[in-house]
Amino acid sequence: MAPIAVGDVIPDGTVSYFDEQDQLQSVSVHSLAKGKKVIMFAVPGAFTPTCSTKHVPGFIEKADLLKSKGVEEILCVSVNDPFVMKAWAKTFPENKHVKFLADGAGKYTHALGLELDLSEKGLGVRSRRYALLVDDLKVKVANVESGGEFTVSVVKQHFWVC
Repeated sequence: MAPIAVGDVIPDGTVSYFDEQDQLQSVSVHSLAKGKKVIMFAVPGAFTPTCSTKHVPGFIEKADLLKSKGVEEILCVSVNDPFVMKAWAKTFPENKHVKFLADGAGKYTHALGLELDLSEKGLGVRSRRYALLVDDLKVKVANVESGGEFTVSVVKQHFWVC
């Protein structure tokens, strides 16, 4: 399967998260993104070094700027269960806008064509690191990393102001 690319409509799929009332929610990605400008970014795993110290903090720090430019949702996806994502989200007490979504079995990641096999490192199949700007389900920007790199999916002011 070819990876998601600019011009594609994102596939629908189910992800999970804990809401503000600490209730587990399973929702379709389309329900989160239809009719909205959203940023969807993914990390190979919760609690991993680059994800925890650079990738997620960058989006949290730039969230107000992104919101001021019309981004309605900032979605962080990882192939982890919702309980792990909930615990990881709590390590970012300054976060007000990034929603941590669990793709527990990696089905949504597979639908995007963005799987990363880290079996040799003991992590199984995860997600490639990426950042997408999606407007009403259509991909406007797709920055997808190779392997374990962290270069193009970084949030940058000039990049996301579309």
